[in-house]
Amino acid sequence: MHILQPKHSKLKKEEVDKLLTELNISLSQLPKIKAEDPSLPEGCEIGDVIKIERKEKDKVVVYYRVVV
Repeated sequence: MHILQPKHSKLKKEEVDKLLTELNISLSQLPKIKAEDPSLPEGCEIGDVIKIERKEKDKVVVYYRVVV
C-alpha cells in the first residue's frame, strides 16, 4: 500500500448487514469498485463490501464500495 493511498478494509457479514440497515439501502445501491482494482485488500471477492477511509485535512471520511 502506498502512503498516499486511502486505507481499504473488507467488512464482515455482520458489519455489512448493520450498514445496509442503517442506510436503508440494498447492496446493489452501493457504489461499485472493480475486482481488478489494485488497491483492494487480499482475498476480496465479488459481492464483498469495502470500507475506504480517506484523510481530508484534520478528519477521516469513510466511503463504502461493493466489489463487482
